[in-house]
Amino acid sequence: MKKEVKIYFYILIFTALATGMSQGILSNYFKDAYNITAFERGVIEFPREIPGMICVLVIALLAALNDIRVSMFAQILSIFGIVVLGFFTPQFSIMLVFLFINSLGTHLFMPLSDGIGISLVDQDKLGMRMGQFKGTSVKFLMVSSTIVFICFKLNIFSFSTAIKWPFVLAGMFLLIVLGLLILLDRTMHHPVIHHKKTKFVFRKEYKLYYILVILYGAQKQIMLVYGPWVLIEILGKKADTLALLAIAGAFIGIFFIPALGRWLDRYGVKKLLYADGISFVMVYFLFGLLTTGYVTGTLSTIGWPVLLGYFMVIIDKMSTQMSFIRTVYLKNIAVNSSDIIPTLSLGMSMDHFVSITCAILSGLVWSVWGPQYIFYFAASISLGNIYVAYKVKL
Repeated sequence: MKKEVKIYFYILIFTALATGMSQGILSNYFKDAYNITAFERGVIEFPREIPGMICVLVIALLAALNDIRVSMFAQILSIFGIVVLGFFTPQFSIMLVFLFINSLGTHLFMPLSDGIGISLVDQDKLGMRMGQFKGTSVKFLMVSSTIVFICFKLNIFSFSTAIKWPFVLAGMFLLIVLGLLILLDRTMHHPVIHHKKTKFVFRKEYKLYYILVILYGAQKQIMLVYGPWVLIEILGKKADTLALLAIAGAFIGIFFIPALGRWLDRYGVKKLLYADGISFVMVYFLFGLLTTGYVTGTLSTIGWPVLLGYFMVIIDKMSTQMSFIRTVYLKNIAVNSSDIIPTLSLGMSMDHFVSITCAILSGLVWSVWGPQYIFYFAASISLGNIYVAYKVKL
């Protein structure tokens, strides 16, 4: 294994540790520290997801830097935002500013991380290596989630205390990532990709990819935000429960994701996209049925109905672990290799425009009609994933 690939694995490890200490428990932070409502939870997604829309513009403004150096800038933003939230509990409006700063860094790094990883991989090992990259992230997300679970269970961590230690630790892990990126920049003999000529890419050849990211923007916002919110708001679950579910999902992912990479090499993108679309439809429809039962009283909020809700959240985590299939699909259809990171960035902007819209509308739907209709909507639009799989030629 090349030295650059080894460094990249360590970058993934510490990024995953930081993610488990921060992004995975934000909903509990909002509830425990600020006691927000379901509608306010949707509104929060505006400053948290706007960075995903503007990251393509920020990357274009930083076109003189290579991808690794832009990633360094992203880590500085992430560290600053999360450390401030760790040491202080500012008033709600000020908290949103630092949440925005952290989120901007996180979202900037997402397409850059994928692009750097792809640039280090030989084409004949693309599926296998991408599976290994994703599997490594999931393993250490499980480690981080385990620490969160134990520490919240033992009252070592709390969002009611002056210092939010999970966020402080997340900042420390991100500082290590920054150091590793500096090392990677010095190790690489050539810059990963420059964007001096290509800042924005919008090609008709990528239209199916754009459809996939737009659909994912709606799906992830509904399930990743409001799935846990059903557990928190309706079932009264705390951060330790959410961490335990993250552990379970990550443990399964340790075996599932490397297998997914092998299946991708063996069966191809088309069949895996079919599996991805079908899984989304099933998960969201069944979770909608469960939520209907919780709010109408036909299902108990203790016992096996709750365990079934946990199971659906875990299955959804497995569905989202299949997201790298879209990246591999883009790699396979790319007209030019220099298109990949600009297109990933543009796709993220599309994804997040839809995410913000869905977050606010979903909070309104929850408040007026009931949470179950959010998940039925997600199931219906997921039929679009199956349509894209049908149209894909690979």
